[in-house]
Amino acid sequence: MQATTVSRSVDVPARVSSWLRDVWPPLLTFVVVIALWEGAVRLFQIPLYLLPAPSQILETFLARPGYLLRIGLLTFTNALVGCAIGVTLGCLVAALCVRWRVVADGLVPLAVAASAVPIIALSPLMGIWLGSISPASKIAVVAVMTFFPTLVSVYSGLVSPRADALLLMRSYAAPQRVVFSHLRAPAALPFLFSALRVCATLSMIGAVVAEFFGGPQNALGVYIKTQAGILRTREAWAAILVACLYGLAFYVAVVLAERAAMPWKRGR
Repeated sequence: MQATTVSRSVDVPARVSSWLRDVWPPLLTFVVVIALWEGAVRLFQIPLYLLPAPSQILETFLARPGYLLRIGLLTFTNALVGCAIGVTLGCLVAALCVRWRVVADGLVPLAVAASAVPIIALSPLMGIWLGSISPASKIAVVAVMTFFPTLVSVYSGLVSPRADALLLMRSYAAPQRVVFSHLRAPAALPFLFSALRVCATLSMIGAVVAEFFGGPQNALGVYIKTQAGILRTREAWAAILVACLYGLAFYVAVVLAERAAMPWKRGR
């Protein structure tokens, strides 16, 4: 008991040190980029309508944070719902592709090709089909954007188990559902969360850009487009900052969910 307590007390500083080693490079890079941005704007006296300084953007955000976060929440809700739909459909179709390889042979190559297509170009068409102001068009864009990466990644995970492991399960006459739940699904978890990390950023981008083609006045994308159109760049950049905050929050939530679902990766 005493040895276990000592090992845990020794392990805590090691974890803190490892965490600091992981955090300081991106944090330092962020500080350097912001400092260079601020210095360049002030040194070269860049006009405000072209590029505001980070301090001006932060000042504009702090002047009305409640309003900006509120309109950002509407856009984030569309992104979250669209991502949930796209990821769920991607997982279901990936499972069907594993069950029926004919479906995989026809669909997976098309999904890989579709991943290279700028899906956001569908935004005007989604606005025509589902209504430019309706949130359904924004949700549909996000769902399509997140469907294909999830399908490709989860399918790769489901077919990743080694052949000898599959043969062992079959030698015990394990039914397909047992093979799926005890072998394929656990093997696909890292692939799923890898896709979710990508989708967390894609969904917010898709929701904001989809609102450029129409949406309610209290939507983040509409606000950015309107403010940029009248050269109020500080307000536009403050809204972009809000989009970044929601995107980062979504990404962190995915990482925490990954740590909870796969605790064996914490030691890595």
